[in-house]
Amino acid sequence: MFSSSIRMAQDNPFESLPVELIADILAELDLSSLITVSYLSHRLRAVASEPSLNPWRRPILRTLRSPLPTYDPGLKNLSVRSVVPRHNFVEILALARAHYLLFDATLPNLKEGEWEECFRRRFLPSWTKAKKDDMLWKEAFMKVLFRVWHRINTSCTADEAWTKYLVLNRNGTANQLDSVSRNYSPITIFEQLRIQSDLMHLPPSVRVLVEFADVRILAFGVLSKPKTIFGVNPNARQLLHPPGVENFQVVDHPDIEIASQSSESASDISIERLYPSRRVGLNDIYQRLTHPLPVLAFENYPFYTPGGADKRWSRSSALDQGEMQWVGPMLITAQLVGVHTKELFISPPQQDGDLVEGPGRSQFASATFADLVAIAPWLEPTKWIEGAGLGHND
Repeated sequence: MFSSSIRMAQDNPFESLPVELIADILAELDLSSLITVSYLSHRLRAVASEPSLNPWRRPILRTLRSPLPTYDPGLKNLSVRSVVPRHNFVEILALARAHYLLFDATLPNLKEGEWEECFRRRFLPSWTKAKKDDMLWKEAFMKVLFRVWHRINTSCTADEAWTKYLVLNRNGTANQLDSVSRNYSPITIFEQLRIQSDLMHLPPSVRVLVEFADVRILAFGVLSKPKTIFGVNPNARQLLHPPGVENFQVVDHPDIEIASQSSESASDISIERLYPSRRVGLNDIYQRLTHPLPVLAFENYPFYTPGGADKRWSRSSALDQGEMQWVGPMLITAQLVGVHTKELFISPPQQDGDLVEGPGRSQFASATFADLVAIAPWLEPTKWIEGAGLGHND
């Protein structure tokens, strides 16, 4: 045994390395190269196929998150290769482009529970209504995926005649409303809300709260320097600026967040104000969102994600100093994300208008209370009201 190990080390020093180090080296390859290397020897195949080592995850994520218009060619038929651990395909199905999964990729053979995990990682919680009692999760996943692709590329609204959206009112209540999908325009609706709140003299602001594979959540509000506190919307601030969360540093681990020592007191004060009835730490309130799974630009959500796309704190200094506040109602809607949604064009005069004006920015989907609870579980409106009204009648 000892002499054979020496001969192997002399013949191939690379394969004599510890398996953990070999897996780490393999993870630095591009996907097509890793496929080739995994078949070069029995040892390399054993390392590549070991689920606990899993050198495939990093190459898969690199190609899924690449800004290039096409994926690595090795991804297309990756599901037919037994050397790839099955749990990698949950992440592929949660993040890959809808068109690619529908028309290019070879789909894997997954268990029913794995298809459910794919569905819940990719789509908003309210979209589970598409799954009927006798329907398998794979069928539900493919059905909703095709609907998303169809809605992004056409103006057809036959599958969703009414689009639901949310309004956070300055009195602390939240309304779930709907509008005819064919004529749905959050810009027009929010303009009416500004008229009702006597805010037409102030420009609207639009923020991307978080983005997923097929949809991003937009928040329409008004930033101003209020003369009194009566017009301030506390839920709007807590939605975009969760108390204490901007004082967090996220370490490079999917399940660990640690607080910054330099701002510990400020975090504690904010948490106590939000949850006065119980003493909790930040780790008990905020956890990195995984269901649904955000894209790379928002991968740390609800924590700050560097890179420039997460603009929730674009005016954080002014907000923290009390100079600017979110006043009046805030509208929350879900915008479908297609290939043209982020294409650059001449920005409209309206502030932040490039998020909602221009090619590929007019397709929207429903967002409900269930979705708001999933993406902002710390938010606690005084009343949840389905439909119009102030919620005075119980």
